[in-house]
Amino acid sequence: MPSTTRSIEIDRYQALYNEFAWLVPPNFNIADVCCNRWANDPARIAMHYEDEAGNTGTLTYGDLQMAVNRLSNVLQKRGVLRGDRIAIILPQRPETAIAHMACHQLGAVAMPMSTLFGPEAIEYRLQDSGAVAAIVDQASVGNVLPVRANCPSLQHIIAVESHCDETLDWHAELANASASFTPMPTKATDPAILIYTSGTTGLPKGALLPQQVLIGNLPGFVASQNWFPQAGDMFWSPADWAWTGGLMDALLPTLYFGMPIVAYRGRFSPETAFYLLEKYRVTNTFLFPTALKMMMKAVPKPRDKYNLKLRAMMSGGEAVGDAVFAWCQAELGITVNEIFGQTEANYLIGGSADLWPAKPGSMGRPYPGHQVTLLDDEGKLVVPGEIGEIALNRFDIHGYPDPILFLGYWNNPEATKKKFAGDWCRTGDLAAMDEDGYLWYQGRADDVFKAAGYRIGPAEIENCLVKHPAVLNAAAVPKPDADRGNIVKAYVVLTPGTPRSSTADAQLVADLQAHVRGKLAPYEYPKEIEFIDALPMTTTGKVQRRILRLQEEERAKSISAGTARD
Repeated sequence: MPSTTRSIEIDRYQALYNEFAWLVPPNFNIADVCCNRWANDPARIAMHYEDEAGNTGTLTYGDLQMAVNRLSNVLQKRGVLRGDRIAIILPQRPETAIAHMACHQLGAVAMPMSTLFGPEAIEYRLQDSGAVAAIVDQASVGNVLPVRANCPSLQHIIAVESHCDETLDWHAELANASASFTPMPTKATDPAILIYTSGTTGLPKGALLPQQVLIGNLPGFVASQNWFPQAGDMFWSPADWAWTGGLMDALLPTLYFGMPIVAYRGRFSPETAFYLLEKYRVTNTFLFPTALKMMMKAVPKPRDKYNLKLRAMMSGGEAVGDAVFAWCQAELGITVNEIFGQTEANYLIGGSADLWPAKPGSMGRPYPGHQVTLLDDEGKLVVPGEIGEIALNRFDIHGYPDPILFLGYWNNPEATKKKFAGDWCRTGDLAAMDEDGYLWYQGRADDVFKAAGYRIGPAEIENCLVKHPAVLNAAAVPKPDADRGNIVKAYVVLTPGTPRSSTADAQLVADLQAHVRGKLAPYEYPKEIEFIDALPMTTTGKVQRRILRLQEEERAKSISAGTARD
């Protein structure tokens, strides 16, 4: 595995990991710890919010709790019961946090969905979950109403800033509801959140998370944010609160600690990101590698232009790569804490630059409380240096159940069973572990491929390409080849302003191939490069290499069929 000079002298990792053990209370409720316990402090800020039009506002924890109580009463009056699923199809805005807390106070199950979903995606999730209510705004109501007739369980649609006869008006309903509510007690293992996976390999599956999942996320959150909270901490992330990354890595843990979070309702851009970081004196953030690449290319010297207060940054979803890692250190003064997790078991692995050394390009080490290993195809442990599938044990090293694990897939026991090998929950992601216990990401199991007999992971190739000044983003996939099985092909998004012509493109392809050939193994450089305007991405910011791989397979079939006809 790669080696590097350690960024700090101190390494408290092993002591922290060995000493940590889970002690989860039998009764636990997300709304109680994220909202109710802070509500009596009139000066405590829960949220600053802003939208693209420039509208701004501030919400205290007292304001938040009062609105949560009103919505809880509205839902209870409309017949929502413990365990009922409530769809929350909202962007970053105060009403999103209010809706989540109200669900938990009722003992109902919050089901966040992205406002980017079209009618078909929404219909599938509403039908599969049997959701009884949906909370929407003007961005999502137009995709919910057309499918309502096909969702027999859906009884109520509550709309924020969208007025029509088929919906209940959020503001009118809350204005007429009591601001007092007695929360329903919940066990730590009761269902709390239902999040559907992105569905890149088949239909999306609903991962059912318990109330205690928030506790399971806290060690990783605290560590990746360099021991959050500290006095004056302010959190912001562009990560959509509809997904695990935005909900469990940003919104809920920030509220758990009674700290303020910035909610921005608008499109992401590098300039907007720097504007928000500066304006709200953001100290802690979570930025996807894709966002960091855009920021690095758009504003190479950000501290020359912006007065930033950042003290900690977490990144995940894709490999950060040493190019972005080095830029953050040099130009932001921040050592990125890369993390790894997924909806079913989030915040498993990562860094904490203030307490143990960072290795550029590494995912980090298992966070305290999580017993992680690498398994081969037969479910056996692999030796250090070999590639295996990342897996999490149901129990920590002391034998206590790990609260971060999901309860199972909604109405899909067979898929739940396949997720496990004994007590090991298999993630479907590949990595190798070095002699210090650091993990090095190799890609999704279905992203790794063989070319000319060599096993190749896309992350290293993509990271190398992004180091070239002309490359904004890249994805490496196999292209079928009659002689070698596959060759490496790269899809490349160029930085704005890169000269384009047939001659310039041909020269750039040669330059990029030489660039990679000079840094990686000879078999890893892309034999073919195609320039595209944008890579196919999930709504969580992950590159959908599968789409590009299938495209290459279809092209190969077409060429083969044409040759056969000739």
